[in-house]
Amino acid sequence: MLGAGGGLLLGAGAMSGAWQWLAPGAPRERGAGHTAARPARTAPAEAFVHVMAHADDSLYFMNPELEQSLRSGAPAVTVCMTGGESDGRNALTRTPGYARLPQKRPEFVRARINGLREATARMVTGDWLSPWSVEPLTLLPGFQVELQTLRAAPQIQLIFMELVEARYVRVPRRESLRGLWLGATEQLPTLVPAGSPVRRTQRYTRQQVIDSLTAVLERYRPTVVRTLDPTPTHLPTQPDFPGVPAVLRGLAFHDHQDHTASARFTQAALAQYWGRPHARPTAVDAYVGYEVALLPDSLDRAATAHKVEMLDVYGWADGRDCGDAAGCGDRKIGNRSKDIRWSDNLRHRAPGTQRWAQVLPDGRLAAFAVLDGEAQCWTETAAGSGIWSPPVPAGGSMLEGQVQALRRPDGTLVLFSVRTVLPRPGTAHRREVMTAVQQGMAGGAPAFGPWHSLGSPEEDPERSLEVGHPVAVAGADGTLHLFVKDWAGGLAFRTCTPDGRWSPWEAPAGQDDRPPVRIEDALDAVVDGRGRVHVVAADARTVQHWTSDGPGAPLRPAGPTRLPAAAAPPALAALPGGGVRLAMREAGTARVLLFDRPADGTWRPVGSCEPIGGYGRVALSEEGGTTVLAARDGAGLARLSAGPGRPGPWREGGVPHRGTPALVRDARGRTVAVVLGMDGRLSSARSRVTGGVPFGEWVSHDGTSDLQTS
Repeated sequence: MLGAGGGLLLGAGAMSGAWQWLAPGAPRERGAGHTAARPARTAPAEAFVHVMAHADDSLYFMNPELEQSLRSGAPAVTVCMTGGESDGRNALTRTPGYARLPQKRPEFVRARINGLREATARMVTGDWLSPWSVEPLTLLPGFQVELQTLRAAPQIQLIFMELVEARYVRVPRRESLRGLWLGATEQLPTLVPAGSPVRRTQRYTRQQVIDSLTAVLERYRPTVVRTLDPTPTHLPTQPDFPGVPAVLRGLAFHDHQDHTASARFTQAALAQYWGRPHARPTAVDAYVGYEVALLPDSLDRAATAHKVEMLDVYGWADGRDCGDAAGCGDRKIGNRSKDIRWSDNLRHRAPGTQRWAQVLPDGRLAAFAVLDGEAQCWTETAAGSGIWSPPVPAGGSMLEGQVQALRRPDGTLVLFSVRTVLPRPGTAHRREVMTAVQQGMAGGAPAFGPWHSLGSPEEDPERSLEVGHPVAVAGADGTLHLFVKDWAGGLAFRTCTPDGRWSPWEAPAGQDDRPPVRIEDALDAVVDGRGRVHVVAADARTVQHWTSDGPGAPLRPAGPTRLPAAAAPPALAALPGGGVRLAMREAGTARVLLFDRPADGTWRPVGSCEPIGGYGRVALSEEGGTTVLAARDGAGLARLSAGPGRPGPWREGGVPHRGTPALVRDARGRTVAVVLGMDGRLSSARSRVTGGVPFGEWVSHDGTSDLQTS
């Protein structure tokens, strides 16, 4: 047992009810025994639940977004599902005499726990040794987890379930989260860390893991849940594991099997949670794992350096004493994070489209997003008012990412998304593209018919899980063109005639006649002034472009773009005369770059923006000769730029948000930027004059100012 400077605080002095917004430094005392799972007594505007497999996952794959949330003052809990015990040797494998080191798995697990809480304390308070209270917590009857609460900021908590890890990145193993998910084992044991308040080994069934995560959701009632990637990209060459039981066979991915399984357990818990009464809706973000090492750097140098600094705390890089003989961090990481390419990236598996707001025939704006796995619709109370109604359900279930809203020539809307079908007896685990068509109006909001499946370009259920998120455009004749990334990393599409008849899934003409590409998710598409369809997507080296020769002509690869590697998904806008403009982020700097492709020409650079840091997709609008951009800055705020044909200066101030901003023109021709906050609330900013310059302040849907300075 350690003193208050950095270690365990057990017994009568440990905290209970830390989620009740106690004042920093004034923890509530409790008696001996455990604390039963219970809901919070207050309802702050935002709350975050992070679920990960290993103690360093959130630091590598969710930062800087993680730290921004931890420092926001909102409740934030991180659930670590496995102990990450590895071989129990807290040292680099190249350390002299490594093979002779004793295997001390309980001590190594404790060292990793210490590293995570020290990094968390550093992010929140600036003091890596800011003390924590530690206690057992009962989420399910008969099961205890370790709960840690940061005393200086008791809205920050860590939960350690301590299930045994797979101990291999890809080698199939019955005794693992993946084995439990697939049914290869009926129970998965825990490994009790050194000095834990949880005194005995426990064995969880598959359903008990799901129930435990559901209990976390019910206890903390999050507005945002963050997980690792449930649908990573498969390896191009599959390894051979002889003698693997049939139940453990399957594709190997660019990620750790524990990462994928932890995310899928979280999906199952969310489905269960959403099926029960709960106070407020939840958004979900999934983060790409090991695969980011193959992709261009999405963070600038300053963000990467700060991220590495926090990882160095976790890795016990300075060797300082925290007072725990088990160890003060993960020396397998040590000070190597600056050399590991996971550190210079943050990638969402579903980056979202910029096309989720549209204008209704009566001039009001409508916006759509996914909360609780269901599409939600906000509408303006009057055309141009900037005041939005509360959201109303627009249907769907287990939808993912952002909904795309497409406006057809007759003014009606069509929605697109994807959904995951979780496995159950007689039902395969798969992903399918979904759509819903507006049937009219109800209570002032668009009313949609039932969501129905458009299937997948991949018939095999396991391969369908890697199909990307849809983007669609409408031709002048009302034909819809729908595009997704397929399993192989190429493009797949379907078209729909004005009378509602969908074509089969197919590939662009000539796609199979060129060297294969592996595009990343998050396509964009537009129809230019000549009726030609354009589609773009980034791969690891450049941006790929497909186009048609005119209305009704087949889509085909447009040839090499010679554009640089993109640090985030690109965005397209049509230019007068038949050309297109593309906005993207530069690798390593996160700076926004603009490129034009004239109607009969090749891509050329036309401008760049002042660096503001940040990451993720940039929203782009071209209207009346004005270029408008909306992008996330280094503080996580949505920032706006508007200029005559070129980027203007970034407007000071912004609002926190998740996903990609939307840019849309209102009935008076003014450009409106719309974002979804971490609390599930919309905010918007509107240009004061037609043409987009200048913008007014950001205003929330309840009419209050959301402006923050950065």
